[in-house]
Amino acid sequence: MPMSQEQLADYRDRIDWHCEARPDRATLEELVERHTRTIAFENIDRLTDKLLDLSLDAVVTKLVRGKRGGVCYEQAALFKAVLETVGFEVVGLMARVKWNVPEGHVNGRSHMALRVDLAEGPVIVDVGFCGQTLTGVLDLVSDVEQSTPHGPYRLVREREVWQQEALVLGKWRPIFIFDLQPQLPIDYEIVNWWSATNPKSQFRKMLVVSRSTPGRRTMLHNFDLTTHFIDGPSEHRRLGSAAEVCDIVEQLFDIRIPDRAKLASRLDEVSGLPEGS
Repeated sequence: MPMSQEQLADYRDRIDWHCEARPDRATLEELVERHTRTIAFENIDRLTDKLLDLSLDAVVTKLVRGKRGGVCYEQAALFKAVLETVGFEVVGLMARVKWNVPEGHVNGRSHMALRVDLAEGPVIVDVGFCGQTLTGVLDLVSDVEQSTPHGPYRLVREREVWQQEALVLGKWRPIFIFDLQPQLPIDYEIVNWWSATNPKSQFRKMLVVSRSTPGRRTMLHNFDLTTHFIDGPSEHRRLGSAAEVCDIVEQLFDIRIPDRAKLASRLDEVSGLPEGS
């Protein structure tokens, strides 16, 4: 669904994008880079037991006007609307996450990515994959290393299934697998409800915040803050209190917390859980 001109103007201000809007690759690459460096991934609403509203008005109110981040469905829904308003042809996809998943374990389809059809051919964009979010644009071609602002990526195809991979410390690591079947809004509503209500959902057990800015990726898992630098060793810091976590969320990730007291209380509740349990 395209945005209103008022909504698009607010989005432009949010990501500081004031160039001419054209449905071409250069515009798409700039939008991806500006979106991912400005609008963080965060699951505050998930952690505090709030069901996400994926309607366009809701994601604009939260991510754009509310100075919040969001999970993949919110991020991709917003970005898809922006692209359609600019004039791009966009299709929503669904993927199975493989990043940090044990070999042989099969996840459900739970991640939203986008296919964009450019004049020169189809590409994949993905502005909402937490710490390993794609900050560039990938041509839909197999077995070709492609550069992005945060390192090389590639797509590998086996029949109708595609796998997105990132080159990390000299090794290609799988991020997710997907096919090109278009998804409807109801498909995302179902997995949105599952991840918000199922006790096994990791986003109900831990705070996850991430942001990819020039030269680095910064991630927060509950009380653990990690910065991965493109050209140097990573840095890790253990935060000392829920109040300090909230300060980091607001100051470093530039997120407006809707209820600090409630988030701090939930952090204290989950702090004894092993990460990823």
